[in-house]
Formats: sequence, structure tokens, C-alpha cells
Amino acid sequence: MVNEQTLCVYVVYALPDHQELVTVELPANSTVEDAISESRLLKKHTEIQSENMRVGIYGKIVQNTQVLQDQDRVEIYRPLTMDPMQARRLRAGLI
Repeated sequence: MVNEQTLCVYVVYALPDHQELVTVELPANSTVEDAISESRLLKKHTEIQSENMRVGIYGKIVQNTQVLQDQDRVEIYRPLTMDPMQARRLRAGLI
């Protein structure tokens, strides 16, 4: 924690071959939306559709209005490209 009025938060966007991780400092009572905006990941990765974007904190889906705690890890999720069951069948050679 930087100080009592500041939060240190990590914003992550996972790509198929690597992840983008940005550390941001925000005022207390900041939201997930504030952290994502401050990270500038939406500007860098224009494929992210902000209106349909799913986000989470440590793997738990949350709303953009969720108030953050110090050291939270905000995750921006990519849409699925294939049904998970279909992908398992493909990997197993059943298709």
C-alpha cells in the first residue's frame, strides 16, 4: 500500500501467448472501471469491446462499479473463441 489514501492495483489482460500486466496507483474508493481506464489497456488492445467486457478480481466476476482494495488484481477476460467442451473433444481426437 502506498499510503492510506492511495491504492496499488494490478490490471491484467491475458493474450494467447502472453499477458499484459499494468500496475496503477489510484485514490481510495476507486472502481474496477477506474483501474482499467488508468491502465490504458483498452487503448492499446482495440479488440477489447468495453461495452461487452467481462472483468474479475482474482478470478471472480465483478461489475465495473466494484470498489477496489489495495493489491487487487483486476482481470480483463477475452471472449471464448470456442466452446470449452468442443475444445476438449478436439484435443482428445474425438472430432
